[in-house]
Amino acid sequence: MADMEERNIGELLQIRRDKLAELQAAGKDPFTITRYDVTHHSTEIKEQYDALEGKSVSVAGRLMSKRIMGKASFCNLQDLKGSIQCYVARDDVGEEAYKDFKKMDIGDIVGLKGTVFTTKTGEITLHASEICLLSKSLQILPEKYHGLTNTDLRYRQRYVDLIINPEVKDTFVKRSAILSAIRRYLDGQGFMEVETPMLVSNAGGAAARPFETHFNALDENFKLRISLELYLKRLIVGGLERVYEIGRVFRNEGLDTRHNPEFTLMELYQAYTDYHGMMDLTENLYRYVAQEVLGTTKIVYNGIEMDLGKPFARLTMVDAVKQYAGVDFSAIHTLEEARAAAKEHRVEFEPRHSKGEILNLFFEEFCEEHMIQPTFIMDHPIEISPLTKKKPDNPEYVERFEFFMNGWEMANAYSELNDPIDQRQRFAQQEEQFAAGNEEANHTDEDFLNALEIGMPPTGGIGFGIDRMCMLLTDSAAIRDVLLFPTMKTLGGKDRNAEKEEE
Repeated sequence: MADMEERNIGELLQIRRDKLAELQAAGKDPFTITRYDVTHHSTEIKEQYDALEGKSVSVAGRLMSKRIMGKASFCNLQDLKGSIQCYVARDDVGEEAYKDFKKMDIGDIVGLKGTVFTTKTGEITLHASEICLLSKSLQILPEKYHGLTNTDLRYRQRYVDLIINPEVKDTFVKRSAILSAIRRYLDGQGFMEVETPMLVSNAGGAAARPFETHFNALDENFKLRISLELYLKRLIVGGLERVYEIGRVFRNEGLDTRHNPEFTLMELYQAYTDYHGMMDLTENLYRYVAQEVLGTTKIVYNGIEMDLGKPFARLTMVDAVKQYAGVDFSAIHTLEEARAAAKEHRVEFEPRHSKGEILNLFFEEFCEEHMIQPTFIMDHPIEISPLTKKKPDNPEYVERFEFFMNGWEMANAYSELNDPIDQRQRFAQQEEQFAAGNEEANHTDEDFLNALEIGMPPTGGIGFGIDRMCMLLTDSAAIRDVLLFPTMKTLGGKDRNAEKEEE
């Protein structure tokens, strides 16, 4: 049965190639056409029908359906904005053009010029006066009514997914709108967009394993950045008081519904403010983007409503653990007491973990899942925050917050550490952690320390996970649903380009 189906598909594919050969032999090769003047998109014609009725317009798009009815036929054309019905009659386009139209296949790219009218059934339609083939589709699109449902295939062939599933296209149109709204907001607040290196000798600024590569020209090993932080802070030192970057970062970690090894991060730094200023900015930014893109500050994700219009909750990590785990770390003073509490509550830890790290393990185990509505978790232990200012009244903790929604970490922010002596000591502690087996620990960055010694003003900084933000605002179940081309295991363990080279 499968062999017969494959033979049938092979025959259909050959028919398409034969049609192309006939067109080429007749001097009608569609691939020689270099341009087509489009005046309108499908939805614009429908929205502006009163002004366009009876007027001539030209559209271009993919042929998605065709009904041949003797001397006159209907077809459906899909473009960026949507789709529109077209009426094609032999007497209007000419006998030869009509003959060519009847041979067109679903999936072909077509240009059509015609006048706008409404059929007896009330559907806005284009009455074609000219129609031409702009590109021949040599593959067969998935069957119309079942669509492209294989998830793995959808991610591997996103170009087909975008054609067949209109809600997928809508997700990525919204993603683009989200990024545009972020830039508008920050530009309006006096921030400057900048670009920093992706290839770095020291990948710092986050707790993550980097990808490593070798630069042949310099015969040196480099890493792909895991964060944007340390270079953006150098720019604050240089006097650029408000900077941001939206860019890809790379972390050599696992794949799941919220993680992809390359993802989009936005970091921004503002001189002369602190983490409280970053909280205010986060609230205002999220409200602005939601209102601009969705038209409301109330969003629904997986059936759960989250209200961005209300003030975001603010809770210290110690208070969160006390509330949801029943353990008060303000009364825990030694590592032994922290370990005892962890054992009592079945929180797994390693011998290298400090008291502060165990507090964080409690938070991850008992608290994160409860952070559904917008919530700032503040004042982290110093051991997990090597780039953050200490709290003046409690130096075991730092001026840091993580922003949570839907139980997910959405952003991470600090009052930035600008004391070069303290920073060098923190790097030394990170080096000790790396030596003890923590592969995600930071390494000492001498040039960054030199920048701090030049002098960095008091600064607030924050990193936003753009992909998770897009997931929430588009009600997408997995990070792969908001990445046009997510990372996938190579089919057969080989890259197609590599196979071509072998041939």
